[in-house]
Amino acid sequence: MASERRSKSRAAHQAGTTTDGEAPWADLEMTVPTDRDHASVVALVDCALVELTHETVGAVFISRQVGRSTRTQYVAADDVGEQFQKRHFDDRQGWYETTVPRRAVRDELITQLTRSPSTSAERSGERAASEPDTFVVKSVRKLRTP
Repeated sequence: MASERRSKSRAAHQAGTTTDGEAPWADLEMTVPTDRDHASVVALVDCALVELTHETVGAVFISRQVGRSTRTQYVAADDVGEQFQKRHFDDRQGWYETTVPRRAVRDELITQLTRSPSTSAERSGERAASEPDTFVVKSVRKLRTP
């Protein structure tokens, strides 16, 4: 019985889904600010980077401020996950793309996901936005592009 469950779980993982039919990366999301501890955020980011390297997915961080939002997407640029394409959209400046190393993506995401609720608003001199910032991993086909 237990070996049958392990076999189904292994088969689902190899097929890119869990036993309940969901992709393994489908629950990689969070809102900012979060009540997660630093180690949990680091683990989430590391897990997301692994999925970006091995699956056809991208990570998206959306930051909302009053009257403005930015969207930063990260997609693996090589097969080994050492380089990532960073696509950044700002309501005021539009889209721009660059290639960044894995370490920079990791550090940037950890910094963004561990911010306090007022950090963005304080930096821009505005009150906090009504919606929280969000981070999510989703299929590359579902990423918004220019």
